[in-house]
Amino acid sequence: MNVLDKVLKKMPLTDKNKIYSNAGPKRWRGWITIFMGIWKKLNHFATVAFLIFRSISSKPLPIFAIPLITVLLSVQILLPAQPVELPFKAGEKLYYQVAYNWHFVWVEAGKAEFLVDSLKYGERGAYQFKSAGRTLTSYDWFFKVRDYFESVADAETLMPYWFTRNTSEGGYKAYEKYNFDYPNKQIITQIENSNKPFTKSIVPLGDGVMDVQTAVYYARSLDFSQMEPGDKITFHLMIDGRVYEIFGRYLGMEHVENYDGSKYRCHKFSVLLVEGTIFSGGEDLFVWVTDDRNKIPILVEAKILVGSVKAYFVKAENLKFPMETTVGK
Repeated sequence: MNVLDKVLKKMPLTDKNKIYSNAGPKRWRGWITIFMGIWKKLNHFATVAFLIFRSISSKPLPIFAIPLITVLLSVQILLPAQPVELPFKAGEKLYYQVAYNWHFVWVEAGKAEFLVDSLKYGERGAYQFKSAGRTLTSYDWFFKVRDYFESVADAETLMPYWFTRNTSEGGYKAYEKYNFDYPNKQIITQIENSNKPFTKSIVPLGDGVMDVQTAVYYARSLDFSQMEPGDKITFHLMIDGRVYEIFGRYLGMEHVENYDGSKYRCHKFSVLLVEGTIFSGGEDLFVWVTDDRNKIPILVEAKILVGSVKAYFVKAENLKFPMETTVGK
């Protein structure tokens, strides 16, 4: 079914009869076809404009900005408390699509997925967290993204044991590995990228320091019911070989509509972004998390220097609990 047929299928019967009436069905279909063709060209132009802007940036974005596909879903890292109940289990998979917005034009630009597995780390049980983000193949010719993140964390405390990043974004490649050495209170880092040769260093390990990947799952385990709108929180995150202090704010409850029209009852958070080549700085990143025992990120939205980016929840597999926050379409 082509785009035009999809449009016609969704029309009320009265409107559809007008289009197919003897008053000029070919004329109506012709105008709609022209309109859809212009719309497609605008979509393509907006996507190329964004990718050009990204490709000529003066320096690569820090890890919390690249990839927008994967890391945008990591904004829940802002609640430094002990996990209350694990809302996930081994085998869980979450799928997302990412869209770029410029004025009234929306373009699907990429996909991301998050997976959970279990393993033994020494004598202790542990979780293995994996995520991957990529641009759609139709945009690979211009700016190809293939990003992969993985971490292992303790099954009880969710404190990370190690983290790896292996990313390729256009002509820029980066590899990072962090080993969290708790007895010696240090993080052993191994970093290499297109602008920097392989280096190994040691960073002091303070209380509550986490990697991006583990932080996504750690935050899902916290009790949001204890927070009041306006509460400001601080989190310490290992990024690009350094520990950064990131700020966030709880904004309360909202019903949010997903790309497919489904509506969910959610907790809403904002994040204070660090100014960079794409982000303008300020609390311009928002995340909506389901108000149920799964605490799934449904929607993530970030304003950037040119337009905005949204990551939409698509589907989930092997959830620990039934989803109970859908409020209809």
